[in-house]
Amino acid sequence: MNHILAAAVAGSRPGLNMTIFVIFVVITLGIVIRAGRDNRTAADYYTAGRAFSGVQNGIAISGDYLSAASFLGIAGAIAVNGYDGFLYSIGFLVAWLVALLLVAELLRNTGKFTVGDVLAFRMRQRPVRAASATSALAVSLFYLLAQMAGAGVLISLLLGVSGDLGQNLVIAVVGAVMIVYVLVGGMKGTTWVQIVTVVLLIGAAAAMTFWVLGRYGFDFSALLQGAVDHGGKNGAKLLGPGVSYGKNGASKLDFVSLALALVLGTAGLPHVLMRFYTVPTAREARRSVVWAIGLIGVFYLFTLVLGYGAGALVGPQKIAAAPGKSNAAAPLLALELGGPVLLGFVAAVAFATILAVVAGLTITASTAFAHDVYANVLRRDGGNEVLVARITAVVIGALAVIGGILAKNQNVAFLVALAFAIAASANLPTILYTLFWRRFNTTGALCSIYGGLAVTVVLIVFSPAVSGVPTAMIKGHDFHWFPLANPGLVSIPVSFALGWLGTVLSREHDGAKYQEMQVRSLTGAGAEQAVRH
Repeated sequence: MNHILAAAVAGSRPGLNMTIFVIFVVITLGIVIRAGRDNRTAADYYTAGRAFSGVQNGIAISGDYLSAASFLGIAGAIAVNGYDGFLYSIGFLVAWLVALLLVAELLRNTGKFTVGDVLAFRMRQRPVRAASATSALAVSLFYLLAQMAGAGVLISLLLGVSGDLGQNLVIAVVGAVMIVYVLVGGMKGTTWVQIVTVVLLIGAAAAMTFWVLGRYGFDFSALLQGAVDHGGKNGAKLLGPGVSYGKNGASKLDFVSLALALVLGTAGLPHVLMRFYTVPTAREARRSVVWAIGLIGVFYLFTLVLGYGAGALVGPQKIAAAPGKSNAAAPLLALELGGPVLLGFVAAVAFATILAVVAGLTITASTAFAHDVYANVLRRDGGNEVLVARITAVVIGALAVIGGILAKNQNVAFLVALAFAIAASANLPTILYTLFWRRFNTTGALCSIYGGLAVTVVLIVFSPAVSGVPTAMIKGHDFHWFPLANPGLVSIPVSFALGWLGTVLSREHDGAKYQEMQVRSLTGAGAEQAVRH
């Protein structure tokens, strides 16, 4: 196996790659340190003092979103599964319409730092804040698994690392650098790194896209034919559905489940929702989403070309033999197109993007604990809140390293889809009920969050994603009984139902508070006073 892995990265130059990698890390660390000098208050650390414009925040949101899942996972899924792999892109993009129309402006007007602020506005503060923080931590950790796995693949390719021990060490180093980003830069430093890296990432993807098309005379049909010709046993199936989904009834349901999770999950992702608080007004929050949709949409068109280009020019056999398997498709395509220099540049840009994403996730998770649990449940006076957030970031970074090691050979886009399922089940029903249902109360919120989270995690643990199939996280064991790899089809309706049931079984009701929140969410009246408070 080792000689196969060595062949997969043949042609790369570890010394050159290491130099490019170090340059990118030094530059981004410099940005973080410079931006982090102004972090004096909780608002500075959590939301960058709400000083970013809608355009800047939209670009940063794109940086949060166009991570390992988009560049590595989706390109790899298209290279291996063709049409079925591109379905990830469609789901990820359509999901932003839900965030734009139902969530972005209303949350910005109602909250302060976290979703827990929104829930606590009209419900009993301590229990809903604890529940919201628990959900945010769970979603963030699952999302971090994907990013850490993707970073491990990139650095393995950069440095020619092929053994398990070497890849595990790489993931640990990634975790350490990410922790430094969070401790020093806070949200402001992370945002500027995201802006810089996403511009570089989209630029690199655009250049590779035109390079691939140029190989085929800018004839997209010829590119697709090349992917079919070099696609091996699945080559003839790459242009239509069925390679990954549609083979039987269970796989068809799995596709529906995946689609639900992707479309509904974005509006429940805590690190995306927290971005709406980094702008000064609700109008800028809405503008952020519009810019994010445009940039993300363009990038996903690039991944369609990159995925089929990797299938045509690299081939599924070489991709399957590389460290990280399908996640290596885009870097191997860069090596094929431009040699070691392009591989080093593209992998370093993607790695810097992943660092920014994991930093944003870690800030979100640490904010959820420090602000919602420590400051408003345990202490209730806000003392040392930022210090607690930084300590929490270190703990979360360590957990992310352990999880990334366990999940390093999973497709990154698939891992992100599991995080989306948790977000869509545990967060979105509660957010929508809180914003739009007058009768909703604390009991309903707790049932929806804890119930949705528990159902989703249990179904994931006992699904084929964890055991029972060759691609499972845990090899050699089979304890799965739930047939779907993604639980969204079951967990999302169950969470909505639990929120409704808990509400109707409780006598708690505060119509006046709901009316106050509705006025604030729709008009922004009183929102700035709440922020200053």
